[in-house]
Amino acid sequence: MNILGISCYYHDAAAALLVDGRLAAAAEEERFTRKKHDHNFPTHAIDFCMKQANISAADLDYVVFYEKPLIKFERIMQTALSTFPKSWGTFRESMVAWFNEKLWIKGQLQTRIGVPTNKILFIEHHLSHAASAMFCSPYQDAAVLTIDGVGEWTTAAIGQATATWNGNGANSISLDHELRFPHSLGLLYSAFTAFLGFRVNNGEYKVMGMAPYGQPNYMDDIYKVVNVDNDGGLTLNMDYFSFHYSTSRTFNQKFVELFGPPRKPEAEFFSETTHPAKDHPDWDEVTAAQNQKYADIAASIQRVTEEIILKMVGYAHRQSGGSKNLVMAGGVALNSVANGRVMREGPFENVFIQPAAGDAGGALGAALYAYHVIFGQPRQFTMEHAYWGAEFSEGAMVEAIKTSGFAYEEFDDDDKLLDQAVDTLLQNKVIGWYRGRFEWGPRALGHRSIIADPRREEMKEIVNTKIKFREPFRPFAPVVMEDRAQEYFSTPNLDKQYPPRYMLMVSEIPQDKWDKIQAVCHNGTGRLQSVREEWNSGYYNLIKKFDQATGVPVLLNTSYNLRGEPIVTTPQEAINTFAASDIDQLVMGPFLVKKPDDYEATGSHLSPDQVD
Repeated sequence: MNILGISCYYHDAAAALLVDGRLAAAAEEERFTRKKHDHNFPTHAIDFCMKQANISAADLDYVVFYEKPLIKFERIMQTALSTFPKSWGTFRESMVAWFNEKLWIKGQLQTRIGVPTNKILFIEHHLSHAASAMFCSPYQDAAVLTIDGVGEWTTAAIGQATATWNGNGANSISLDHELRFPHSLGLLYSAFTAFLGFRVNNGEYKVMGMAPYGQPNYMDDIYKVVNVDNDGGLTLNMDYFSFHYSTSRTFNQKFVELFGPPRKPEAEFFSETTHPAKDHPDWDEVTAAQNQKYADIAASIQRVTEEIILKMVGYAHRQSGGSKNLVMAGGVALNSVANGRVMREGPFENVFIQPAAGDAGGALGAALYAYHVIFGQPRQFTMEHAYWGAEFSEGAMVEAIKTSGFAYEEFDDDDKLLDQAVDTLLQNKVIGWYRGRFEWGPRALGHRSIIADPRREEMKEIVNTKIKFREPFRPFAPVVMEDRAQEYFSTPNLDKQYPPRYMLMVSEIPQDKWDKIQAVCHNGTGRLQSVREEWNSGYYNLIKKFDQATGVPVLLNTSYNLRGEPIVTTPQEAINTFAASDIDQLVMGPFLVKKPDDYEATGSHLSPDQVD
């Protein structure tokens, strides 16, 4: 049975293909169009999935959409009418979008893919989220928690799920408790994202990055705009918000009167916590003090979010009758700091979070829900890694390198290539890492990464300012061999949990290790990725060789892209980013690509035409 799942038209459009219950391919549309968070119909992602499985539209048994558009349309209409005339702008724009494309999704699926309407199914948004976590986890039963901005009406849901491996019993997901729009933890966090000068549905992780530089001094003020009960149920005070009637603002003047003027987008960020020596080139005491307030507000909304999630997790545990397992999805499940606290402080022994927890993951969840719940098929699959995207041939790599004019070497022995890469890192240089199928979800997990030595504190600034061209407060991820993770991170049982594999949790770092990995130690914490050799042998062995050379089994990892761009997909995009940044060398498959400054140092004077 071939089932294609699709999400689109809001943000992070994607497609995922199941073949007899096993994931064959999954990708976000942005990876192909180069439009970050592309929400349009995922034509390219669908084409990729079909080609990867070598099937055509005629081979598809079902196409499943990740939510129910008519119910969502009902919510938008009711909200617009209840807030009219303030909602006139939102109503006008919504009607244009809905009558142009969103109301006719069944027809678009039929004509663009080429399947009859009797093969098209629709799954509720939060059921898609829940299925994306439950049926990718290894568990037979689990409590379920989904949290995002909003689906049709639901903004968070709690329930239980079961999954069978041998056909005995039933696959089921029951979401019995929910929050409904406009009361939403995701929309609350997004309002503060906008207040702090970042784009909604794009900059929430920047708020997490800013938070460690502040103190949670504004929690009392935040609790004036949201009321939270002991089970994590919340009610927003809508007097402070405008997202339910405005096309351009998520908060209003009353919110500004409470928290002060919003931070200007793209403004320089520095304070005494980010620059203790006051050595920023534009240092100004007044600006630094205002920035410190913004950092304190970031710390406050982050702490409130963590407290609410922990309450929800506790309630999910009680409602499940004490299940050992928790599965999570929805955009808020990408809050890695909160996830770390759930793993350390929550009542569950095991936690699984869908790597593509946001809307993209809904495409996979819709397909999985159809296969397992609607059609009652037993489990065939556990998501042990996230490498489900496109892979490119060595011929395509060589063609891109030759077009660029960069010199390169080809290695028949991967061991020698890894030795050369480690030597480059030990020279305080940065390498691009481009191998295999690209990752599913927003994190670079060792197939499309930029890698550096984590031991030098200045490496953080080098990578941020000269390569990524992004804000200096943004942290980098420590990537560690799974069997050595416990030495550098204090969260227990890291080798038995799934979130560390996908860079979905933050852990405290023992203080005696802070100076050993300064570039990835973010105020005593790190958003780690643990790596097992069987998932990614080249990446694992690179870390292992670095450990043999330095005694530190950790590398600095960040996504292979420039600021504002999606992670690279093709060899040509990898070469373009290599050329446009200060990345020193590029490992691309079996090839080591070098810039002119490296020719002398490595003894290579071969032009692309001389090496074939």
